[in-house]
Amino acid sequence: MISILAAPTNLGLRPPRATSVPGCAKAPEALREAGLHTRLLRDGAEDAGVVIAGRYVDDWVSGSGRVRNQDALVDHATRLAGRIGAVIDQGRAPLVLGGDCSVLVGAGVALARRGRYGLVHIDGHTDFRHPGNSHRCASVAGEDLAAAVGLHWKAVSDIEGLSPYFAPEDSVHVGCRDDDEELGEASEVLAGVVPASQWIADPAGALDVVRGTVAADGLDGYWLHVDIDVLDPAHMPAVDSPAPGGLDPRRLAALLGELAPGAVGADVCIFDPDLDPGGGYARLVAGTIADGLGGLGAREA
Repeated sequence: MISILAAPTNLGLRPPRATSVPGCAKAPEALREAGLHTRLLRDGAEDAGVVIAGRYVDDWVSGSGRVRNQDALVDHATRLAGRIGAVIDQGRAPLVLGGDCSVLVGAGVALARRGRYGLVHIDGHTDFRHPGNSHRCASVAGEDLAAAVGLHWKAVSDIEGLSPYFAPEDSVHVGCRDDDEELGEASEVLAGVVPASQWIADPAGALDVVRGTVAADGLDGYWLHVDIDVLDPAHMPAVDSPAPGGLDPRRLAALLGELAPGAVGADVCIFDPDLDPGGGYARLVAGTIADGLGGLGAREA
């Protein structure tokens, strides 16, 4: 059964303006208000509480070799890893509600402590920026996949000497746009990359690519990372970096429904309630999560 674990962090994002902080840390409670918890708890889920992040301080300095909010981010990831591991030890499937995509680092540490796990990275961007391909490394929310497969600075990609949290050959990305800057490199490094356009054109073939990765011999299971910006902004504009050409909610729910039963757990990220004053997009996200991830871990159990 599902254990809902809130991880309200915004530490991995750049500030939207010089005088403000990102609003995605409000997402777990906005989704609760939108009815997500009520629906999942009715079906047997439990509320596993919250892992609070440290204060957001825009302390990044160009050329420093550090990411924004690095100390607080690593601290949060380490504590989140402990909570995720405790949920799995109870025989339950953690559903981590971010927050920004830096929560993938915590999930990676939790699973790397336990064994060899695969990763399905569902995101409107590859999030494959790293020091080897960019001088703009600063915000882990745009670099989480690179960190998860061991390509980032050690402070974020090698916590407890566990790098890579997910081996590149055990990792597959779904959902980037065709003009993604790191699409070519990610396609060379990872086991598979399925842009949103490919998923829309041939969902059965795309699903075969994903299943071929997560069914590899020797894996102890796999994790689902879901960035809501995989949705087209015509449906979901309340995200940090909307980009046209994404999935619709029905396609995303169908994809998650195929993968969730076999997953050990999942995280959902980047929805920003500050960009949703009426609450309608929160209800859309809540419904998509409940429809797509309601069976999370069912096959594992």
